[in-house]
Amino acid sequence: MNPANSTVAVVTGAARGVGRGIAVVLGEVGATVYVTDRESRSHRYSELPGTVEETAEQVTERGGEGVAVPVDHTDDDAVAALFERVRTEHGGLDLLVANAFDGNALPFAGGPFWTLPLQHWHNMVDNGVRGHLVAAWHAAPLLIQRRGLAVLTGYTHPDAEVIADHLFYDLAMTAVSRLARSIAHDLRPHGATALAVSPGFTRTEAIVAALGGHLPPGTDSVEYPGRAVRALLADPDVARHAGRTIPVAELAGEYGFTDIEPASGQPS
Repeated sequence: MNPANSTVAVVTGAARGVGRGIAVVLGEVGATVYVTDRESRSHRYSELPGTVEETAEQVTERGGEGVAVPVDHTDDDAVAALFERVRTEHGGLDLLVANAFDGNALPFAGGPFWTLPLQHWHNMVDNGVRGHLVAAWHAAPLLIQRRGLAVLTGYTHPDAEVIADHLFYDLAMTAVSRLARSIAHDLRPHGATALAVSPGFTRTEAIVAALGGHLPPGTDSVEYPGRAVRALLADPDVARHAGRTIPVAELAGEYGFTDIEPASGQPS
């Protein structure tokens, strides 16, 4: 992998939340970060704060080079154009973080599957799982060129019979873990690596808004997963994690990083 200060990364779904946190932490190591999301200053889909331009500016403020690219990750042509741009401008890719996921587009509440809106399938499976796959499909040749790393964000809860008591969420998160495993299998002979990272209960803008700022103790900042990705990127033996789905807290114990100080009632 290239030295950190020449790292080229794509972080999808990075206008806010975990994607934003990962992107800005990569800025601290001088990375060029293509920040993608459908939320831009000219096209807003949510009342929540955050756009690709704002995240790209934060990446640059942290010492990297943020490149804002508005992309709807359900639009295959737009995704293809993104990675063609990366190929043209850099010839390869060191890091893909496939994070785009629209799981909070509808109120998130578990229950019997027949009571859950079918729109969750589009938000979580089409946008999330398929979006991860399409991004990885286009990124793979570029990652192989640089023996790079693909990180998929998801969630794991081995003790849960149905994750979050929500069929669609359970399907999506289980699929992300299997997707990471399969992608790792196919990339391994070519010197590239793939894995999934599982954040904990994170203070995203959506969660803070949903809870009205009344957050339980022990929540994580959005930059905590970013520190996990940064540690993985710097590990010359990261291939030993190939195919795994690893909680951020486990990676913190292994690599010795910590979270930032909590911001009372506000997303970090």
